[in-house]
Amino acid sequence: MMQKRAVVSVVGKDQVGIIAKVTTILAENSVNISDISQTILQDFFTMIMLIDINDPTKLSELKEKFKPAEQELGLKISIQLEDVFQAMHRV
Repeated sequence: MMQKRAVVSVVGKDQVGIIAKVTTILAENSVNISDISQTILQDFFTMIMLIDINDPTKLSELKEKFKPAEQELGLKISIQLEDVFQAMHRV
């Protein structure tokens, strides 16, 4: 299976521990972050990461692993394969 990249976006109210929580989940699942960008818009935290996915079929598994963090921190976390993301955002 060929390695692919996926886009992870995280949005929520800014608070301590968001980056730590999200990156820990990725690390525990042996997911490498190849690029990361985060910003605070007023009191909203937004982060976009480009991650390396060895097995794209595991994407929904990863989504499930984010659910407790989403609920605990009131976040919206979404993951899409890079090619799907690019196709959706083509102008």
